Amino acid sequence: MPAKVILKVTEGKLKGKEYVFNERTICIVGRGVDCYPRLPDDEDHRTISRHHCLFDINPPGIRVRDFGSLNGTYVNGTKIGQRDRAKVIDKSEHFFPEYDLKEGDEVRLGSTIFKLELGTVEFCPVCSKEIPGDKIQQNKRGANHYVCDDCARKEEAVKKAAPKPPEPKQAVPKQVLPKPPTPKPAVNCVQCGKEIPRDVAAARGDPPVCDNCASRSEELLSGLMTSKDVKERLLEIKGYTIIKELGKGGMGVVYLATNNSTVEKVALKVMLAEVAVNEQSRERFLREVDYTRYLKHKNVVQMLDYGSWKGIFYFTLEFCDGGSIDQWMLKMGGKFSIDEAMKIILQTLDGLDYAHNLEIPNVKLTDGRVMTLKGLVHRDLKPSNFFFYGTGPNRIAKIADFGLSKAFDAAGLSGYTRTGSAAGTPVFMSRQQVINFKYSKPEADVWSMAASLYYLLTGKFPRDFPKGKDPWYIVLQSRAVPIQKRDPNIPKRLAEVIDEALIDQPEIRFKTAIGLKRALEGAL
Repeated sequence: MPAKVILKVTEGKLKGKEYVFNERTICIVGRGVDCYPRLPDDEDHRTISRHHCLFDINPPGIRVRDFGSLNGTYVNGTKIGQRDRAKVIDKSEHFFPEYDLKEGDEVRLGSTIFKLELGTVEFCPVCSKEIPGDKIQQNKRGANHYVCDDCARKEEAVKKAAPKPPEPKQAVPKQVLPKPPTPKPAVNCVQCGKEIPRDVAAARGDPPVCDNCASRSEELLSGLMTSKDVKERLLEIKGYTIIKELGKGGMGVVYLATNNSTVEKVALKVMLAEVAVNEQSRERFLREVDYTRYLKHKNVVQMLDYGSWKGIFYFTLEFCDGGSIDQWMLKMGGKFSIDEAMKIILQTLDGLDYAHNLEIPNVKLTDGRVMTLKGLVHRDLKPSNFFFYGTGPNRIAKIADFGLSKAFDAAGLSGYTRTGSAAGTPVFMSRQQVINFKYSKPEADVWSMAASLYYLLTGKFPRDFPKGKDPWYIVLQSRAVPIQKRDPNIPKRLAEVIDEALIDQPEIRFKTAIGLKRALEGAL
C-alpha cells in the first residue's frame, strides 16, 4: 500500500495536532503566515524563526534541513543547523545539509516537538476513494484487496437483492476422487531470479522484485537507464527503432525513434522511478498522464502513446526537429534578440492559455466524485521545456512535458532529485511554489513564463543565486532584479511589463496567460 508521513506534535502549544502527507511535497515550518505547519506568532515562540526549517517529503521518506535559524533545529536532541549571529546577518549565506529521518525521530523547534510516524494509504479499486486507516482491514476482500465503506454496502445490497438459487435435488452421491492440487507458477524476482511469495509480488506490482533487490532499486534502475537491454525491451514491446539519444534530464532519457508501423519519427522518452513501484502508484501516475492526451494545440508538444513495463515508464511524443530553446540559446551567444524571444513567448503563452482553460470530462477524484477537470497546470516551465518545430522563419515554439513532473510527484515516484541539496536551484519558480510545492494555480505557470522571457532576453535568471547561498531561502526573501539592470537596452515599456509580471510578493501580479500575452503585445 502507498505510504503516508505523519508529523505529530508531541510537545508545545499545538500538542496533539497531526499533519498528514500522502504525496510528494515540501513544507516550510515557522511563524510566517505562509508556513505549513505554521507555529503561533506569540511570545512563547519567539525562538522560532519566521521561516525556520524545510521538510522535503516523499512518502515514506522525509528529510529536514535548517534554514539558518537563529536558535537552531534539533533532531533527536542533536542540533543540525543554526546561523552564527555574531558573523552573518544574511540567512541565505547558510546552506545546511539535509538529514534523512526515520520513523520515531523527533524534530524540535523551540518548545515544539514533531514526532515522525509512518502509515499507509489505501484507495478503493472500485471508486478510487481513499480508505481511512481504521477501515482498511474491516473491508478486506482478499490479499491486498480492500474496498471503502460505500462500495462494501453496495456489494451487500447487491447480494441481498439477488434471487436465491433453487434447492438442488437430492441425488445418489457419486464417488469423486480428489483432484491433485494445481501447482501455482513461481513468481521470481526479475533482477536475481529469487522466488517471491505471490502476495508480496502482487503488492509490489510491476516489476516483481525481492527484498534485497528492492533495497537497491534506485542503483539498478539507474544502471538500466542507458543500457542496451532497455532499448531492446522497448523495441520488443512497442515496435520502435531507436535512432539516437537526444538528451538526458532530471526525469529520464529521450531518444529519437521511428515508429515501425507508421514510419513516423517520434521522441521516445524513458522515465525510471526512483522508488519501488507498486501497482497503485503506477496506475495513479498513468491516470494523471492520461489527462494530457486531451492537449491538442499547435504550441503544445502532442503526446502520442504511453505505458509502463518492468519499472520503466515510456512515452512517445511529437518530435520537434528544431531542438530545444535552451540549446538554441547557446548557438545564439547566450540570449535571443527581442524579436525572437517575444515570438517564442507569445506562441508558448497561446499554448499555455489553451491548457489552462481545457476541460477534461469524467475525472475521478480520490474522494470518489466524478467531475469535469478545468485546466492543466504545467508546474515546471523553463526554456529547456520549450522546443522548436520546423526550421527557418516559419518554425513554431511548443511547450513540452505537460503534466509529467506533476504526475511523477503525485504518484510518489520522483525521489528527492527535484528538491534535494544536490539538485538544481528553483530559478524559474515563484515564491508561491517554493512555499507550497504542490501549488497548482495557473498563475504559477504565468510567473515561470515571465521568468523564462527574462532569461531568453538576458541569459540570466530573474533573481541572483550566488554560490554558497541557500537557493530556496533566496526565493523566499528576495525579489527579481529589474531587467534593465541586466540589460539597459531592453525597451522601457517592455521592461515595465516583465518586471510587473515577476512580482510575487504578496501575490503574483498576472493571473492568466492571456493577460500576460496582451500586456506584452501592448508593450511592443
